[in-house]
Amino acid sequence: MKTSIATAGKLLAALVACAGSAAAQQNYPTKPITIILPYAPGGSTSTVGYLIRQMLIEGWGQPVMMQHRPGGSATIGSAIAAKAPADGYTYIIVTTTHLISSLLMKVPYDPIKDFAPVSPVAVIETVVVAHPSVPAKNLKQLIALAKAMPGQLNYATASFGSNSHLTAELLGMRAGIKMQNIPYKGGGPATNDVLGGQVELYFANPVNVVHHIDAGRLVGIVTSGKKRSPAMPQVPTFEESGLKNFDVGSWMGVLAPAGTPREIVHKMADELARIMALPDVKAKVVALGSDTLVESPEAFEARMKADLVNYADIIKKRNILRKK
Repeated sequence: MKTSIATAGKLLAALVACAGSAAAQQNYPTKPITIILPYAPGGSTSTVGYLIRQMLIEGWGQPVMMQHRPGGSATIGSAIAAKAPADGYTYIIVTTTHLISSLLMKVPYDPIKDFAPVSPVAVIETVVVAHPSVPAKNLKQLIALAKAMPGQLNYATASFGSNSHLTAELLGMRAGIKMQNIPYKGGGPATNDVLGGQVELYFANPVNVVHHIDAGRLVGIVTSGKKRSPAMPQVPTFEESGLKNFDVGSWMGVLAPAGTPREIVHKMADELARIMALPDVKAKVVALGSDTLVESPEAFEARMKADLVNYADIIKKRNILRKK
């Protein structure tokens, strides 16, 4: 009898706990939310992150705190997010660097298994720009120049292992050229050096160079994406420039720690879809040279897994050395 009573007590406690958890998820959110940004302030990730923050505050009426945790090619912030409580009150906004870094250096987490994908929020294109002194004004001329100077052309990227780094390496694979990567600690220093002519080329996030292209300080050679960016309509795509099916799968997205309740993950995904569809939000994202993109958590997870395989293939074929 005592055993039966004890068992019944445990069952009742479990039912009460489940009921309480279900109620908490239904009323979610009931306290402040934290969003980790694993990049330095000022880039497109910060801009989009703060747009999302403001819309979440207005939509849900709860405080949303932003924490910048830059460094280690975004691995520092990702490590913090991976260890955060899986209660739906901590998220991280990442780019495809989240996947690439795990292939190029030792990280204390699995980029897929230790996170619950929520949704992508934007497509981030890579634009190739050149200092005006470079005798190449389009992709065909750039490829010819690189073939005439194998390994001598330098190109800047915002960091080692960034999506722009792999975009350059994919271009090298497809065009049969070899250029030298000069990785920087952020888009600001990289932009300054290409403006000053210290490096010839820059595989850039559009937000860092759009106004310099408009002012004639940099030459827009080519951009990724299926169509020209409204923010830089004078820059042709790889497809237009003769390089077909050139896709590096670049995106910005929101993740939660693994184990976050699925109901909460889907509720956040639905809210992100609402936010990114707002005309004002979409216009601001487009002004960065990007575009909005939303998917279900399941579709986003499938995208991440496929991209991880593709990036691993580029890294292997281009013999990009893994950091110790």
